[in-house]
Amino acid sequence: MNSLNQKIKIATILPYKENYTYSSAQAAAIWVCDFYKYSKYNKDNFIFGNTQGKDYLTKNYINVPIQFKKSKFVSTTREYCQNFIKKIKNDNFEIIEIHNRPQILNILKKEIKTKFILYFHNDPLSMKGSKTSSERLNLLNIADKIIFVSQWTQKRFFNDLDKKLIDKTEVVYPSIHKSKKIYKKNKNIIFVGKLNKSKGYDIYKEAIIKILDEYKNWKAYSIGDEDRDRPYINHPRHNELGFLEHRNVLKFLDKSEIAVVPSRWEEPFGRTALESSSRACATIISNRGGLPETTDYSLVLKNLDSETLYKSIKKLITNSRFRKNLQFNGFKNVKHTIKSNAKIIDEIRSKLIHNFNLNFIKKKLRIINLYNTGQKLNHRLYNISIGKKFTNGLIRNGHDVLEISDRDFIRQNRFLTINSNQKFQDYLIETFKNYNPDLFLFGHTKNIEPNSIRTIREQNKNLVISQWNEDPIMPSLSYSKKNLKNISLYSDLVDHNFITTDPEILKKQKFKIKNVSFFFIPVDKNIECFDVFSLNPSMDLFYAMSHGVNRASLKTDKIDNRIIFLNKLTEKLKDINCDFYGFKNKEPIWGNNFYQALVNSKMGLNLSRGLPTKYYSSNRIASLIGNGLLTFIDKKTQLGDFFNNNEIILYDNINDLSEKIKFYKNNSKIRIKIARNGKKKYFKLFNELKITKYIVDKSLGTNSKLF
Repeated sequence: MNSLNQKIKIATILPYKENYTYSSAQAAAIWVCDFYKYSKYNKDNFIFGNTQGKDYLTKNYINVPIQFKKSKFVSTTREYCQNFIKKIKNDNFEIIEIHNRPQILNILKKEIKTKFILYFHNDPLSMKGSKTSSERLNLLNIADKIIFVSQWTQKRFFNDLDKKLIDKTEVVYPSIHKSKKIYKKNKNIIFVGKLNKSKGYDIYKEAIIKILDEYKNWKAYSIGDEDRDRPYINHPRHNELGFLEHRNVLKFLDKSEIAVVPSRWEEPFGRTALESSSRACATIISNRGGLPETTDYSLVLKNLDSETLYKSIKKLITNSRFRKNLQFNGFKNVKHTIKSNAKIIDEIRSKLIHNFNLNFIKKKLRIINLYNTGQKLNHRLYNISIGKKFTNGLIRNGHDVLEISDRDFIRQNRFLTINSNQKFQDYLIETFKNYNPDLFLFGHTKNIEPNSIRTIREQNKNLVISQWNEDPIMPSLSYSKKNLKNISLYSDLVDHNFITTDPEILKKQKFKIKNVSFFFIPVDKNIECFDVFSLNPSMDLFYAMSHGVNRASLKTDKIDNRIIFLNKLTEKLKDINCDFYGFKNKEPIWGNNFYQALVNSKMGLNLSRGLPTKYYSSNRIASLIGNGLLTFIDKKTQLGDFFNNNEIILYDNINDLSEKIKFYKNNSKIRIKIARNGKKKYFKLFNELKITKYIVDKSLGTNSKLF
């Protein structure tokens, strides 16, 4: 049910002069075709253009016929837009993507209410609709996103504009598939592009004639055409092949040794250089426009003249080791690949449709974190509050977090004349409208009505919701049945569930929850801030048991497995200074009192209610190991999967535990070393930054591992 996987209906508009066929496709058409094939939204993406011919690059193409110069009162661009609108009148496209035509955006924005992405494949300062700063400011205002094919193109757009507006734009490069192998090379030198002076064809002409006269076993080729006045190369070992299909150009590059891209004009990107380098051609480029952004492995001309080009080609011919090294590195280190950049484009689309355009910038989220902040309890739970650690970790990871304490809100609004629960639902819904979060994270609550979650989702289709629960899930504990009911209340309404017991235990109890993951109790650098191993405590062993966090006081009639275990243990530890709380008429301790007692003991016992269960521990494990106490843990919890014998002490049974406590009381050096190692490992594996990153990644559907 993760809304990140929802469909998005997309209309892509090519310039009306851009041919979308195998025989005539150029840069923009190739771009659209490449990224369409690898988009997760391609089943609902339709491409519109005005194409002569029927050998369309993809089956999703829809032709928009226009009659050029139909009327002096109607421009061709406007006619193209009008005919496009007729084509889509019965379709509800969520995004319209416009390639290289700012004027089309200006026209369609007035006629269609939807999201718009504008792509610039050329210098914005040379195009109608974006030449002036006021025109470009207008585009920033009416477009939902503007994408450039290079940083150079983006920089040109922001000439004389406030660079702070750049957040509404992205750079996504033209891309290529990595070739699977390096083919056997022929001694060919190749030029691909328009055969004119702006592309440096005249420079190539003079240099290549000189090269061919000097090196008799080399040949040269030119791929491209030009209707206007252009240079002609007259040499018996030079062949002009004219315009070739893109796939045939790549095949030719596969078998050529050297490629030359000596452009005079400021190339917006320079696709030929990317393709040549990726096909293991030793590539020579000029330092113009976006060409230097195509590959990190090319020979860049210091001077743009035929003599410099001649010397560069000669160097590649005569120095085969240098040539092959350049070829191999270009082949191995392709800078821009279709698969990776298609994901970037899909992410941009997803953010637009699901209100991410305001919130999701540079992967920084708006997050509502709902949990019991404990105002009613005067914040005495701050040191064991997972919700508080989540907030700290999320903020330190760069996200913006809004905290809501459901229990405190309801308690503070409980009056005879007011339904405080309904008031909370209204508050929640209105808060979501105003804050518009990307992620809703909540734990240990039954105060959210399922209908409220449905209403919140309707407001933001791409809102991701996750719940967490820190209480035990084990067959041996009657409370676990109640806990499972609490989890199941929302488990089918949320995108992800997080629990502190290994999820395999759910199968043993025949309890089905979708999208469930384990998380470990986090430590926080500002909460677990003591190094007890460097102190000189007067007590030996610390243990603090709760009789209910809300009650906060001793239940004299309370008997559970922990009481029985502690009674037996203390009988075996006559010479050990035990500092136990919530046990034998000694009240539980909280807040600062908890810390004052904890730092006065050398060692700590991590004993949870119920039978030891895989990976489960009460939240006090963070207080013990995280503050540098040597900590004893039942081996049956299998926490040895995370910590070794030099970091914690695992025990088999009560006799084993009592003997180990006595041993480490009398061996301070070993105790201190293990306690220090344990704290170091805990903070390495399960600190608040790593745990919250893991939860965010899992919630958003990103592959992430906890350990």
